[in-house]
This record gives sequence, structure tokens and C-alpha cells, in this order.
Amino acid sequence: MAFPRRLTSTVHSAVWKRSKTTFTSSPVALPAAVSVRPLQVSLNRESTLRKDSHAHSHHSHPLGRAVARKFTADPLNVSVRRQFSTATPASSSATTSIPDFSDYKKSTPTKNDRAFTYFMVGTTGFLGAVAAKNTVHDFLSNLSASADVLALAKVEVNLAAIPEGKNLVVKWRGKPIFIRHRTQEEIDEANQVDISSLRDKQTDAERATKPEWLVMLGVCTHLGCVPIGEAGDFGGWYCPCHGSHYDISGRIRKGPAPLNLEIPAYEFVENDQKIVIG
Repeated sequence: MAFPRRLTSTVHSAVWKRSKTTFTSSPVALPAAVSVRPLQVSLNRESTLRKDSHAHSHHSHPLGRAVARKFTADPLNVSVRRQFSTATPASSSATTSIPDFSDYKKSTPTKNDRAFTYFMVGTTGFLGAVAAKNTVHDFLSNLSASADVLALAKVEVNLAAIPEGKNLVVKWRGKPIFIRHRTQEEIDEANQVDISSLRDKQTDAERATKPEWLVMLGVCTHLGCVPIGEAGDFGGWYCPCHGSHYDISGRIRKGPAPLNLEIPAYEFVENDQKIVIG
């Protein structure tokens, strides 16, 4: 199929310009009867002929071979670059209006702001410490003994109900407590004992805060039995299980028990009218 001479020369000019510099062209107006595929074949054939003619003239020179290689590209594979800009041209009459923020500026000096900051930080730290203290206190309170257990931790005894020369047995923390209202003869007898002859050496003054009142834990120090009061070879307490004898001060004098009867913690209250054990 034959093409107009004007179209062929336009394509040749485009190929020559691309071999020299970057190709830029305008759209080519084609006849309405010409299809796209035959046009591409014709242009490729014309480009090949043009390439062969230049290759014969420059085949002996390196520059000619480089130029010939450039003609191998498709002459129609041309990309047109378009540059876009989003910048708006500045107008000579346009002005920049900056808002006035003077109403939003602080009127107080910086020193007052620093003092307020310190106050807020200190207050927040104090409240946090109080909250942590209360939390720990509540947690530890839940781990402590209940009210009924604490009620049994101490026992209050009215000493006026115990006549002189008699014993009273009370229960404290599940154990018996011996309270003896001693006479003067019993006190003198306890003080006349030779301390060097005792297995567990203790004076009577070390065991009794007030000489007339003797308070002991009624558990034998041998195997935990409960001794009998006003019995034994020494007029004090006797353990019938294994034959331990205690004197009027509760000290071991005979038998397998290794130690004296234990003295619990106690104190006199209300003008020595009552005693609190525990």
C-alpha cells in the first residue's frame, strides 16, 4: 500500500531528530482510510531502509556504528513527558493576612506559672502517696486476724474473785493459765530455795511481778500434760503422767521435765484489781 510522500518525509525527519536529541513531536494527522497496523509495518520498513543506508556509510567508524545502533529502536515508541505544576502564580495584588493572637497570650509572668506547676506536681504526688498507703493498709488488714480471733488473744481476769491461797484456771489461746493468790508463807518458802540446786535456775522475783500473784502457763514442759495444783512433793503442782514435781513458784524440782512452767505476758490494770493476759 502506497503512502503520501509528505507522511514518509515526516517520519524520516522524526527518526533523524531522535538519533540526535530527545524526540518531541506533535500529533500526526493520518488519512481516515489508513489503518493503524499497515502504517506501523510501512514505517518499520522505511526505518530499516534508512538504517541500512546509514550503516553502509558509517560501518567502518565507531561513531557510525553507535549511530546505527540508535536506529534499531522503534521510531513510534516515543514517550511524551508532561510536566504539571500545582503552584499558583503569585498575584501582585495578593497579600498575606496573619491573624492576631494577642488575646490568647498569657498575661501572668513565667514565675507564677512555675509556682503553679510545682504546686500541682506536689499535690498529685501527695494524693498518690495517700492512695497507695490506704491500699497497702487495706490489703494487710485483710491478712490480719479477724475480730473473734483477736478477742481471744487477750484475757482479762478480775483478781478480787480469787481468795488468798487459792488457784484459778482460765483458758487463753486454747491453753490453761494458772493464777495463784499466794500467802506470805508461800512467798517466804519460794524465796528460801537454793537457786544452785535448781535444774532451771530462776528466782521467785523473776517469775512473779507481784509476789502474791503467780501467773503461769499450765502445760508441763516435758510432754505438754496439764499438772495438778496443790499436789506433789513440794506443795506446788504435780504432773501424774510422768511424775514431774513443781514447787510453789512453778519451778521444776523433780521428774523428767527439763524446764520450769512458762510465764506468759501479762499486766495489772485498774489499780491492780484486774490482770490482762496476752
